[in-house]
Amino acid sequence: MDIAWNSPSVNVSKANAMIDNAPEADLYVLPEMFSTGFATCPEGIAEDENCDTLIWMKLKAAEKDAAIAGSIAIKDGDKYRNRLFFVKPDGNVTLYDKHHLFSYAGEDEHYTRGESRVVVEWRGVRIMLQVCYDLRFPVFCRNHGDYDMMIFVAAWPTSRIHVWDTLLKARAMENQCYVAGVNRIGTDPKCEYCGHSVIVSPYGDVMVRCEDDKECSTAAEIDIERLQSFRKKFPVLNDADVES
Repeated sequence: MDIAWNSPSVNVSKANAMIDNAPEADLYVLPEMFSTGFATCPEGIAEDENCDTLIWMKLKAAEKDAAIAGSIAIKDGDKYRNRLFFVKPDGNVTLYDKHHLFSYAGEDEHYTRGESRVVVEWRGVRIMLQVCYDLRFPVFCRNHGDYDMMIFVAAWPTSRIHVWDTLLKARAMENQCYVAGVNRIGTDPKCEYCGHSVIVSPYGDVMVRCEDDKECSTAAEIDIERLQSFRKKFPVLNDADVES
């Protein structure tokens, strides 16, 4: 989606329409800070913990009988968080606070990083939650046999899009998992974005991909039986290095 700068009501309305027009799914994934755009300085932009955006996510998840995931700039007491919400239709919410803050743009000067690695189970699929810059750090997201899929919500600029394309495939192959990478399009005060949202198979193949520079959605089926068969036949995860 193209995100209007610091306009939560506009962006939520757009996200609502895009989900309505998307293929029916068990999980809908939205980009990083989808309600405001990627704000490295959150003052005056960050939303409250119980914000209208999160309320909409809960209502929409219930309406669609599906989970909805996306990150929001959140004011958490006297701290700011780049917080990924994974919302189930029964109202249950799992939180992941972005661990690797983008110091190149000063995100680390304004936000507090999360310390926890978060995996959520949804309809038989174990999903690891990640945000944008986390993609560059394979040790943090290494598969310890505890997940089947990773989602990366992002505001990844056009100038470095080759890195995005390459690392999404690498993370899928090295961790023998599905990967959904969801990136925005359009512009904000600092960057241009071209999308390249994809779902990648555990073999590193791009299963589906959104068109460049166009608001759109795409969908693919996660085949757990095929994944388990692949892991059993080629048990890479069993030979992983033991962390000291």
